[in-house]
Amino acid sequence: MHARPLPRRRMAPLATLLALLAFVLVGAQPAHAQLQLRIGGGSFQPLPIAVTDFAGDPSLGGLVSGVVTNNLRRSGYFAPLDKARFPEQPQFDAAPSFEKWRATGVQGLVTGRVSRDASGRLKVEFRLWDVTSGQQMTGQQFATDPANARRTGHLISDSVYTKITGLGPWFDSRIAFVDESGPKENRRKRLMVMDQDGANVRAITSGENAIVAPRYSPATQDIAFMAQATGHQPRVQVINLETGTRQAVGNMDSMSASPRFSPDGRRLVMSVQQGGNADIVTMDLASKAQRPITSGMAIDTSPTYAPDGSQIVFESDRGGSQQIYVMGADGSNPHRISFGEGSASQPAWSPRGDLIAFTRQRKGGFAICVMKPDGSGERVLTEGFHNEGPTFAPNGQYVLFFRDPGGQGGGKLYMVDITGKVEQPVPTPSYASDPTWSPLLAGR
Repeated sequence: MHARPLPRRRMAPLATLLALLAFVLVGAQPAHAQLQLRIGGGSFQPLPIAVTDFAGDPSLGGLVSGVVTNNLRRSGYFAPLDKARFPEQPQFDAAPSFEKWRATGVQGLVTGRVSRDASGRLKVEFRLWDVTSGQQMTGQQFATDPANARRTGHLISDSVYTKITGLGPWFDSRIAFVDESGPKENRRKRLMVMDQDGANVRAITSGENAIVAPRYSPATQDIAFMAQATGHQPRVQVINLETGTRQAVGNMDSMSASPRFSPDGRRLVMSVQQGGNADIVTMDLASKAQRPITSGMAIDTSPTYAPDGSQIVFESDRGGSQQIYVMGADGSNPHRISFGEGSASQPAWSPRGDLIAFTRQRKGGFAICVMKPDGSGERVLTEGFHNEGPTFAPNGQYVLFFRDPGGQGGGKLYMVDITGKVEQPVPTPSYASDPTWSPLLAGR
């Protein structure tokens, strides 16, 4: 077996992860008419696929293949075959018995191997096969530290997902959220971070201050959020996940809220209360210089940059009810884009730039919706008693939100795809709210 090096992808120097080296596996020739899943349409069905137990190290091989299986199933676009129906355990360096796999109904097959070299470093290899044509579609190997075993599963999942769907990757990412524990009337609210599948949960704050509305930077390992100590004004703070350094930003005499990063991570846009109204301001994080970009008697809040930084979407009651507006990044030409029944709030711009997700409240219910940046094409993705806080996956194909059923319980995280056909719970240790999805970890 030969290996052809890929260009090294620069990665953030994460404290808990070492860099992974990726190589393309050269084997069978790619199929001319490759397996492809078309998302959307009334007749959509998840694609049948099998992920075999990875050969080699028995403990880590099962771990990695289990991560891949779980990821593909949770995406809603794949239906992994139950192990009890596997017709064989293929050898990694040989072609599978395609006739046997065709008889099970699967169209895609993932095989793999996990081994260690003399120094103890891990080598994780995989191949994706098109069962119908009997051809290899793609293959890679990763050289890394054993502590990264689960993460190689996410990277393999991304390779399989993108190759078959044509959509961007999203499994190699994280979610930050507000963890809520304790009685309803006195909840402890901590900032927590975990892998997108709910693994590797860690607390970032201890709960001494209430945490609200965290948002990941699209360019750095920073999270901005609103913190409130008992008896004090809520303040926007920024914490760096690598160093743990934490700083408060904004004016001490004013309440600041709803912080969002610019696409390059160098500025914040947020809402600052001025008497009975709230204006949107931008802040340069290096100099701490602030500049208001809206003014007046309205409550303007929840600003979010477009992925190219040219525009800002925000919510405002300037028209009498809370609705969504878009303006230039300098505050020019503000115009309303949400119409229809009820109010609209909490806008979030897709990383692809094609959609804005938001919460629509009407008739006592809360819907997670999407629309185009000009306000056209509004669609409901999911609706219920209390759904809030939409945030997009790195590939723009899924929206994460929280749902609170009321009573003495609390919120839980869910994700829904932009077709509205896939909805999945996202596991958290306790009650959870205010999620924010990180950008991809790889390539940063």
